[in-house]
Amino acid sequence: MIESWRWYGALDDITLPEIAQTGAKGIVTALHEIPYGEVWGAEAIAARNAQVKAAGFEWVVVESLPIHEDIKKGTGDLDRLFGTYRQSMANLAAEGIKTICYNFMPLLDWTRTDLAAPVAGGATCLRFEAVRMAAFEVHMLGREAACDDYPTEVLEKAALWFRNSTDADRSELLNAVMAGMPGAFDRYDIEGLRGALARYEGVDRDALRANYKRFLDEVIPTAEELGMRLCVHPDDPPRDILGLPRIVSNGDDLDWVLAAHDSPANGITLCAGSLGANPVNDVPAIAARVAERIHFAHLRNVRKDPDGSFEEAEHLEGDTDMVALVSVLLQEQERRRAQGREDHTIAFRPDHGHHMLSDHARKLIPGYPLIGRLRGLAEIRGVIKALGG
Repeated sequence: MIESWRWYGALDDITLPEIAQTGAKGIVTALHEIPYGEVWGAEAIAARNAQVKAAGFEWVVVESLPIHEDIKKGTGDLDRLFGTYRQSMANLAAEGIKTICYNFMPLLDWTRTDLAAPVAGGATCLRFEAVRMAAFEVHMLGREAACDDYPTEVLEKAALWFRNSTDADRSELLNAVMAGMPGAFDRYDIEGLRGALARYEGVDRDALRANYKRFLDEVIPTAEELGMRLCVHPDDPPRDILGLPRIVSNGDDLDWVLAAHDSPANGITLCAGSLGANPVNDVPAIAARVAERIHFAHLRNVRKDPDGSFEEAEHLEGDTDMVALVSVLLQEQERRRAQGREDHTIAFRPDHGHHMLSDHARKLIPGYPLIGRLRGLAEIRGVIKALGG
């Protein structure tokens, strides 16, 4: 398996020389500065690729080549948007970059209510707290329909939290939720978020699936021509949120994605943490079920609470059996090797991680510390070695 590391380029306080000391060989990055819907120019891609190579790495996965919200909503100048996406794919392929991770989550890439929840020993982690999320949806956003999305006990605690919260508490919660905004890191205030959600009115699960299938039909043939692999990232969290449907949340959803355009170029980013946040998901079993189409893996772990809350756990200590999951990936990799495939290796990265030690003194992207991810990478490296990988 290819040890890789997500790097945010100029937006990242962590440098390539520091990443080199982790032992990772591959870089997972994107041109985050380019607005959604615009072509990733050949010169910009070549410059980033040269930067990565000069530091001794290979740019192994694009994460992400983003999908414009109009594609998800099925509105606007879709022909132009599909055309720019295909052109960006071609420009990446010309630089030898053949794997693209993306997601089809409406509006938010991921959602958390705490960016620095305390854990034992003085570290902090990302956390999704059901009570705070309910308080945000019902009392701050004023979305009355959200009352149907939470148990009564959670709603009662959410009302109490809101009554006792300060302006600073509410601002911190809004900032945490908005941290999941993708792209150039635009953020909304409450009114702006209401407006953004209103633009999704009428887009239910069936409509979102139809828009997703159209996207696949528009881009997968190009991926086949270019020898590329696209791999969708599961929803995070794997549930409807803010009244927006989520359609990549469990094994059945992944089956639908793969059948929607049946091609080896249409694959999965196996994210253990995103799938693992749903109590019904057996992550190693799901991985085995879609193994042939796993093109990339995010290895992280979560610890769940009965009320729907969850937080990032140590990579080997959460609810998902990481050893069993890595074993599935190694078996699939060996199967591909036996077939004589040149692309048999699966790139993975230690996803998220606790902010610990010197991480606290740096302005790092939430969930993407240096020391915490280094710990996770070292632990997973040990598992792979023990399993004979």
